[in-house]
Amino acid sequence: MVRALAWPARLRSVVRGSSVALAVTGAVVGAMAGVIVTLIAATAQLLHAFSFGIPIDVRLSAVDRIAPWRAIAAPVFGGLLLGLIELWRRRTGARPTVDPVEANALRGGRMSLRDSALVTLQTLLSNGFGASVGLEAGYSQIGAGLASRLGVWLNLRRSDLRIMVGCGAAGAIAAAFGAPLTGAFYAFELIIGVYSLSNVAAVMAGSLAGFLTAQALIGAPYSIHAPTVGNVQPLHYVVLMILGILACGLGILTMRAVAVVEQAFDRSRIPVWARPALGGLCLGLLALVTPQVLAAGHGAMKLDLSLDLTARRLMLLIALKLVAALISLGSGFRGGLFFASLFVGALLGKLYGGVAIQLLPNLAIDPTACTLTGMGVFAVAIVGGPLTMSFLVLETTGDYSLTGAVLAACVVTSLTVREAFGYSFSTWRLHLRGESIRSAADVGWMRSLTVARLMRRDPATLAADATVAEFRRAYPLGSRHMVILSQTDGTYVGLVPTAEAHAPELDADASTRLVRTLARWRTAVLTPELDVKAAMAAFGQSEAETLAVVDDANSLKVVGLLTETYASRRYAEELDKANRSLTGEDG
Repeated sequence: MVRALAWPARLRSVVRGSSVALAVTGAVVGAMAGVIVTLIAATAQLLHAFSFGIPIDVRLSAVDRIAPWRAIAAPVFGGLLLGLIELWRRRTGARPTVDPVEANALRGGRMSLRDSALVTLQTLLSNGFGASVGLEAGYSQIGAGLASRLGVWLNLRRSDLRIMVGCGAAGAIAAAFGAPLTGAFYAFELIIGVYSLSNVAAVMAGSLAGFLTAQALIGAPYSIHAPTVGNVQPLHYVVLMILGILACGLGILTMRAVAVVEQAFDRSRIPVWARPALGGLCLGLLALVTPQVLAAGHGAMKLDLSLDLTARRLMLLIALKLVAALISLGSGFRGGLFFASLFVGALLGKLYGGVAIQLLPNLAIDPTACTLTGMGVFAVAIVGGPLTMSFLVLETTGDYSLTGAVLAACVVTSLTVREAFGYSFSTWRLHLRGESIRSAADVGWMRSLTVARLMRRDPATLAADATVAEFRRAYPLGSRHMVILSQTDGTYVGLVPTAEAHAPELDADASTRLVRTLARWRTAVLTPELDVKAAMAAFGQSEAETLAVVDDANSLKVVGLLTETYASRRYAEELDKANRSLTGEDG
């Protein structure tokens, strides 16, 4: 019995102490993600076939026509299901679900598997009944959730748990697109927030395992096959970078529009449970124009890549797809914009390529190069990850010359979006909820290092009505560096450096002069909930080396004291620990 109970502890010890064991664990997580992605994709296809009356082997967005009653009824029914689930969530007091980015940025990789499974179910129902969202959000959510649960069970260190979450997401994306490099760099850039020696082996193992598992089952559900691309000249790099800048504008407009639509639904008097159904009705009406607005758009993208579409048709498809995605997300359907951004980007690139040929016929740029670059740059504008999208193009085409141009355009896009907007779609939605993070880089340790943890709880205090002589008797030179003055009820008045109270020029009237006349930093205070970064900013703004800590900015009851020197040292220690974890030197 003792041996049976000891094996989990031995397993934890092995995984915690070996990079090889961590990589093997990452591969296991990736394989599990590959299996789940395959099941979700197959289920979504079954729902499409059942709900819209299409053949099981045909993509929903690629069909020519759907029976009008099905085009409207399916999204409305799916919306009702989503609305009831959301109503149940709110009545049970469920908290907002933590996604992989937020988990790794703020929570050290900890996620709820139950919440992740619910989000995945909501995403599956949304996509399965035609909402214009992708399944990638559900894929990465459940893959990361499984990884987090396993990592917590293994009692992994904070840095290793974050890597494990990346492994789950990498395996899921690699399985979905049949692209292991794309999956790995999706984890590096978007889920972990950094590429380092400590995470490369485990994440690559997870990504490869997810890819191979999906291939061994039914193949990648979202694999993209592009036609051969003509020769890319140096001048074409500039043309494609301009496309990246144009994609920035449309991407930022799209992200802001999502917030506007969500706020419009929130301000309306429509009940929460009915909003997705109304959104489904709008989607059904758009689907009567073209079924390409339904689901993620994989079939439509594959179809449109080979068709000779007019500029008017391309602009109409771009507008309809974006409107459908905005309505879907704003009304309460769950899902992401990963594949939708690839689809819209491909249409944008195709439109751009046609215009470029008309205006600059001597440029001799291949329209397919513009199409694939548009796919990458618009996805970077929405999702982020310039290397992720560049590798997706590489694994789609196998063309290294085109990949160089796409990478250049993606980097320009990423820099422009960062300067002009500062958020990806996932971090923008977190920003709307009140969070300030702009990537998955680990800042949770910084937020947990609060003034309450750093402050001295037994500061030297004195009544503000005491005289200088009384101050000197209570605190001789060398006893305390700084003394807090307070009212009789504990309200903060100011700080007095001990050396200033013992200054010789005060000897003449020390017995009559009130010490409150020496008080400094009367309005500069800290509160316990501030993190160390905010505390350091307060020190810099007030030009103080020591500040009092009060319970809140209104009552000003003194609870402690904090010095800039100590806060700086603790911040440096934690920052060094975080940096060492990037290179694997913390274990």
